[in-house]
Amino acid sequence: MNKESLEPRETSAISPHAWIDAYLERIGAARPARSDTAALRELQLRHLMTVPFENLSIHRGEDIVLEEERLIEKIVTERRGGFCYELNGAFAALLSALGFRVTLLQARAFGDGGRLGIPYDHMALRVETDDDTGPWLADVGFGDHAVRPLALDDRTEQEDPCGVFRFRAAPQGDLDLLRGGSRQFRLDLRPRTLADFRAGAWYHRTSPDSHFTRSLVCSRLTGTGRVTLSGRTLVTTVRGERHKTELGTDAEVLAAYDEHFGLRLAVLPEVRRSPNA
Repeated sequence: MNKESLEPRETSAISPHAWIDAYLERIGAARPARSDTAALRELQLRHLMTVPFENLSIHRGEDIVLEEERLIEKIVTERRGGFCYELNGAFAALLSALGFRVTLLQARAFGDGGRLGIPYDHMALRVETDDDTGPWLADVGFGDHAVRPLALDDRTEQEDPCGVFRFRAAPQGDLDLLRGGSRQFRLDLRPRTLADFRAGAWYHRTSPDSHFTRSLVCSRLTGTGRVTLSGRTLVTTVRGERHKTELGTDAEVLAAYDEHFGLRLAVLPEVRRSPNA
């Protein structure tokens, strides 16, 4: 992996090194004293609870640029969220700047009938800490997923607030990640760069076969469960109980984006039909 791409450097809106503190402020985290496992767990939790998983850019006609500078600007300066390539790409930059050793990994999600998605379907992170307890799989871009980093070399069941996870050997040296016995994605352990994911991001923002082009979603972890806004439907999960609310007016939907995700939108996002449909 090109380590240079993860070093702190000037963005259009944030000066060198200052962006690190701005990012930490964005997720409500203190600068860790060490790049150890406890710090990694805290940073992942804070990220999941503050930066939403959302695909609004696809339906607002906004470019998705997989360059470190733009990812940090979107999440930190504009206080937006994104989908896996954006969230994990930016999180990788933050972790690297704080002294963690980060490798980008590509994965293919399992769909209906166990069908694998496209290559570079998902981005995840291999993270090494200075207390030598890893390596860890860190992931803030898979929606409803593990809250804590998962031990990559562990083949036993790993308990997490969101369920029981386990890695299982797959063909060609890959790993399948299971949650409660159900396969989530197949992980390729070879190092990648941000540029490698451009085709996957292009597919997911343009193809009528991508679930991201078919609906709007904005979701984040909460202290008691999860909150998700999909179109006009607001779903809150509190200690395992789901509560669904249909929002009737545009003003109610815009208020929900602001209240639950900190997204102050002037115009209500609507599903934008793919030009390839």
